[in-house]
Amino acid sequence: MKNSTRKFIMPAVLLIAAGIGYYAWTRMQDPGLPAGFAAGNGRIEATETDIAALTGGRIADILVTEGDLVQPGDVLVQMDVVQLTAQKRQAEAQLRRAGIAVETAGALVTQAQAQERAAAATVDQARAVADAAAQRYARSVQLAASSTVSQQVLDDDLAKDRQGKAGLASAEASHAAAVAGVSSAKAQVVDAGAAVDAAKASIDAIQATLDDATLKAPRGGRIQYLIAQEGEIVASGGRILNLVDLGDVYMTIFLPTSQAGRVRIGTEVRLVLDAAPEFTIPATVSYVADVAQFTPKTVETADEREKLMFRIRARIEPELLARYTEYVKTGLPGMAYVRLDPDAVWPAFLNTVVK
Repeated sequence: MKNSTRKFIMPAVLLIAAGIGYYAWTRMQDPGLPAGFAAGNGRIEATETDIAALTGGRIADILVTEGDLVQPGDVLVQMDVVQLTAQKRQAEAQLRRAGIAVETAGALVTQAQAQERAAAATVDQARAVADAAAQRYARSVQLAASSTVSQQVLDDDLAKDRQGKAGLASAEASHAAAVAGVSSAKAQVVDAGAAVDAAKASIDAIQATLDDATLKAPRGGRIQYLIAQEGEIVASGGRILNLVDLGDVYMTIFLPTSQAGRVRIGTEVRLVLDAAPEFTIPATVSYVADVAQFTPKTVETADEREKLMFRIRARIEPELLARYTEYVKTGLPGMAYVRLDPDAVWPAFLNTVVK
């Protein structure tokens, strides 16, 4: 009897255990999906931006805290600008000095041009004297040939001719020096103008650095965490805080080759988060990887080829996110259900769509 009872009890126990195991396994699986759908698990992610200092320095003030919602252009961090302010004042002083140099150089040009005109007049005068002396000497030579004038007169006219030519050469040399003086004065004007431009460029550069010392939000979102604190010194490019763009939220899943091959950009997706399984969040496929993930070493059989997984990104519409900004959180796990067949009807448990 004992042996007979044992023969009946053991199969019954095994059958019950198998039933319990099957029930648990079915409960762990996704709800039954009709044909034309695929599912994958993932986590809510969002585009993250690190707010960093362009140049090294001390953090003077952090105007936000973790969890704050910010809009594009909001001031987040103010770096210390004492040294930059001093450098800007120095550059402004150099600009004023360069401006005075331009005025001085302009006055020198005016003076040099006046001297050049005076030298030109002197040349004209010397040329007239030299021409008169040359003509007088030429007449004296003719008269001396006929003994009309004495040799003394001829010698005196020759000396005056030579003196006139020397005076003309001297006047022309002075005029050339005056012309060179004008060119030199104009060069000083150009140099002073270049100094003005350099001073302005220096001020612009310092002002740009001052502007960069005020770190503003490049996009709207939530401050996820602070990396540095007020009073700390950060290097150039040092990160200070992390910003999450709540307008670009998505879930990344992986699908096998047979399913990923049917997914296109814009394919409709519905997300169900573990934290709120009663709600279904609409999304669309915004990215399909062109390179497989988790590729086995050998791909030969059909089963092995099915192990090729492709990364799919399902993006939630920004308009929907804007209505529920305060509820958006990254890192939440959940399931993504992809409608591979546009004509397939969504199952009942995915019909409670958030709007």
